[in-house]
Amino acid sequence: MILRVENLSKHYGPLKALSNLNLSIENGCIYGILGPNGSGKTTTLGIVLGVINSNAGTYSWFNGETGDDHRKRIGAMLETPNFYHYLSAYNNLKIAADIKGVSHDYIDKVLETVNLSSRKDSKFSAFSLGMKQRLSIASALLGNPEVLVLDEPTNGLDPQGIAEIRELIITIAKEGKTIILASHLLDEVEKVCTHVAVIQKGKLLAAGSVAEVLSGEDIIEVGADNFDKLEAVAKSYPNIKAVRKNSNGRLEISTIKPITAAELNEYFYKQGLVISHLQLRKKSLEARFLELTKA
Repeated sequence: MILRVENLSKHYGPLKALSNLNLSIENGCIYGILGPNGSGKTTTLGIVLGVINSNAGTYSWFNGETGDDHRKRIGAMLETPNFYHYLSAYNNLKIAADIKGVSHDYIDKVLETVNLSSRKDSKFSAFSLGMKQRLSIASALLGNPEVLVLDEPTNGLDPQGIAEIRELIITIAKEGKTIILASHLLDEVEKVCTHVAVIQKGKLLAAGSVAEVLSGEDIIEVGADNFDKLEAVAKSYPNIKAVRKNSNGRLEISTIKPITAAELNEYFYKQGLVISHLQLRKKSLEARFLELTKA
């Protein structure tokens, strides 16, 4: 177990930033903490990195092992570091390495990892926002940490910059590192992460693999001349999860277990009902996310 969070709470006066949050993060995964802005993502990362004090609850890294070198096993980018604009990328990383107490030998390697080797002598002020973010990640990688913690790593980037950071995260993960990232972007988490925790207003709404938490369930849209009978028969189906009328005057049916359109059509036919419209479609990931986070 890389990180275990138990009943973590944080209050800012009457504001409850976190309420009894529980998380378990295993070795080798890309774990996304997903939620709207102000949901408590940054507060969570700040607490487990030791820069914010919690009001209640506990957390432990690396199966609860004790020792003073735990922090050296974790690289973090909570916000864009205050690099010196007039210094080169290489010299900025030298300062970062000195602060961390790690060898300068790591610098060329991390610059290569984030694809900035050709710009190592360029001033920070000449970098694009995407390059600045990649240099921030390079700084977090100094010392070859086992875990990389990133807070909104694609914030403010254009589509190309987002794609570059996404590919970089996947590349770093392939080297065997565990990555924990916070984001409000569903697309980012869905494309990059293996596991996700959805939080809102400091409370955990769902956690697990991305496929489990953000899976779009099947929706079957059906129509018939006798709507009342259609609705009654639909509600009598054994595996029905929900039945609702949509704006088109048809029924939307979701089931507990997967079912084909042909199977449902056969069921209606045996109940003496002829279906005039039947369509199988997937609930979008966005709809699932909004469903989880709705008030």
